[in-house]
Order: sequence, then structure tokens, then C-alpha cells
Amino acid sequence: MMLHPSYTDLLEVVNSDAEQGDAPIVNSRYSIVMATAKRARQIIAGSQPLVPSRGKKALSIAVEELNESKIHIVGDEA
Repeated sequence: MMLHPSYTDLLEVVNSDAEQGDAPIVNSRYSIVMATAKRARQIIAGSQPLVPSRGKKALSIAVEELNESKIHIVGDEA
């Protein structure tokens, strides 16, 4: 199964907030996985999705939220 958007696309979105010349906010796929898993757990626990979620699974919602910059990863320790 392919992840859409791709990890590369998600890394670009997350790191788009970094100032020119600064180190990227996130350097690894692991950070993306951990951040989206954490957000998915929040959604399962009752947090309101920040994107339309009709019929979608929590992890898909979390990935979409990250891709649309609705959530942000703080540092490389998401």
C-alpha cells in the first residue's frame, strides 16, 4: 500500500516552516510516523478532526491534517 501523500511530500510540508538556512524541523520518516500516530490516538480518544473526516480512519485523518498544515511537528522529537 502506498501512502498518499508520500513521506517526501510530508517532509517538505513539515519543513516548509523552517527559516531559510536553518536545519530542517524533521529529518526522518520515523518522526512523521510518530507524529501522525500520536495525532491518530488523539482523534481516537475524542479530539475533533481538523479536516473533513467522513468515513476515514484516524490515521488517514492525521496524515491529511499534517499534509494540510493543520497540525505541526515541534522539533524532531514528535
